[in-house]
Amino acid sequence: MAAKIEPLVTVADLEALPEDGNRYEVIEGEIFVSRAPGLPHQLVSANISHEFKKYLAIHPIGLIVPTPGLVFDQYNGVIPDLVFFSHRRRSEIVERERLIAAPELAIEILSTGSQNINPDRITKRQLYSKYSVKEYWIVDVENRAVEIYRQSPTGLALNSTLYSGERIISPLLPNFDCPVDSLFEE
Repeated sequence: MAAKIEPLVTVADLEALPEDGNRYEVIEGEIFVSRAPGLPHQLVSANISHEFKKYLAIHPIGLIVPTPGLVFDQYNGVIPDLVFFSHRRRSEIVERERLIAAPELAIEILSTGSQNINPDRITKRQLYSKYSVKEYWIVDVENRAVEIYRQSPTGLALNSTLYSGERIISPLLPNFDCPVDSLFEE
């Protein structure tokens, strides 16, 4: 007996779904569903945005954008929690209302539950690696940590895991120096 092969889901399929309060993403033709993030997640997102806004006011090299649609191709469309892209790359990666190529930095904030954590730690990291995101931060609210992955010859590789008392710096962001603790303030 032949195995039944499920059809691949496309970005167009997601766009045709009715609004129901869920967040839908498609990675390699597979659909991923998550609920709206909770308050701890949103507070961390606001704190990251605030730190970037302070930095970009002094060093206006690009934009930090929360929850943009990022469509790599018809089978890969995701909604990162935050992305940073430089002004010089804007025309390459922005088309109408969406990003269509890799930003320099993608940031995902972990929500509780393995159904939310595994896609960020594994599936999205592989996707961002495949499409050449230069740096990927996974922000772990529960453990108050930031994992920083950077492109290497084999793809995105863990560069460091930073905790309370440590500071985030990045070769993508000259003179950026952000205390990890500032991301988790309430």
